Amino acid sequence: MSNKDTLTLNDIADQTEVLMENTAIDNGRNEKLKLILNSVLIKLKSTAFAGIGIALFIGFWSLLSFYTKDALPGPLATFAVLKEMLSDPFYDYGPNDKGIGLQLFNSIKTVLLGFLLGSFVAIPIGILMGASTICKQIMYPIVQLLKPVSPLAWFPIGLVVFKDTGLATIFIVFITSLWSTLINTSFGIASIPQDHKNVAKAFGFSKMRYLTKILIPFSLPHIITGLRLSISVAWLVIVAGEMLSGGAGIGFFVWDSWNALSLEKVISAIIIIGIVGLLFDKFFTFIENKVSYKG
Repeated sequence: MSNKDTLTLNDIADQTEVLMENTAIDNGRNEKLKLILNSVLIKLKSTAFAGIGIALFIGFWSLLSFYTKDALPGPLATFAVLKEMLSDPFYDYGPNDKGIGLQLFNSIKTVLLGFLLGSFVAIPIGILMGASTICKQIMYPIVQLLKPVSPLAWFPIGLVVFKDTGLATIFIVFITSLWSTLINTSFGIASIPQDHKNVAKAFGFSKMRYLTKILIPFSLPHIITGLRLSISVAWLVIVAGEMLSGGAGIGFFVWDSWNALSLEKVISAIIIIGIVGLLFDKFFTFIENKVSYKG
């Protein structure tokens, strides 16, 4: 075989290799493009279905308003009032006349304070219950006894103890925030595989290292799920709590609007309550999706 033939074969081999590399790159790009397109299509489909659901809800609302001969305000009347409310949400003309923004801020502040206090109590107790059979046997009956009690039933006790309606409202949010976080934390700790415990024992992990490398990372997704459930229930309870306590907050705003026979404001407040609750849920769902244990 001549040098010329060898050169030609080498050139062909090089060109073939380059062609294969280019083909592999193109295939990779195509796969990436397909993934992006699929992701976009899924989001578009989800948005479309959500839009259909909202349209059906507004249609049903309009029919209900027509059926009640406008005793129940329709979407147009409600959105007009909502627009007016949002045009100046932070006005303050006295204790019983505040804008929706200030009322909402007060409720969020109360919920977050009670929620954080509840979480600081629930997570350590949940860890103890999950890690110790004795602690679980002691605490579990108490949890099961108190968990079904309506949070509003604790309001009079809060008033007696704290002698302040604002603190009593924080107290019922605190109670509400305990159970889901505590139970999910306990479940997460108790679910740690025995293999993980054996490895930690074999390598002589200190208590602190076991806590930071295995116990907390493995149980964190369960804890976040508990927090997500707790904040949802806490936001649900705050409205009823503020109706009882009065003074300020989105719950008081709803009750005050009802007393003023302004159903447009009541429905507008309900919409705002729903949006804020959805944002709380989306925030914790985002964290929940990002947190995973990699053992």
